[in-house]
Amino acid sequence: MTAYALGHLHTVDFNAEIVEYLERIDATLDAFGGRFLVHGNPIDLREGSWAGDLVIIEFPDLELARAWYDSPAYRDILALRTENAVCDVLLVGGVGAGYRAAASLAAH
Repeated sequence: MTAYALGHLHTVDFNAEIVEYLERIDATLDAFGGRFLVHGNPIDLREGSWAGDLVIIEFPDLELARAWYDSPAYRDILALRTENAVCDVLLVGGVGAGYRAAASLAAH
């Protein structure tokens, strides 16, 4: 089932290391079927509060998302981001086609 890597970037020091990170991240995704869905586009906030940017990367499944994040290729560039940005990153599985919100009631 499809999975996603989400990044909430609170602040970014846009410098040469971030440029290098951006130039290299796409190549780390290829082997894991990852692709950007959202990458820092303006947010149209309708409820609550939000500061920063949002990044969403889609993967074929959660195992591949985890494998990408833990891969030597990504680990090789990770510090370029973590040393120059304050952000939250999470991996989450998606839901299947035809999913209905009421299905979540079974977990309660």
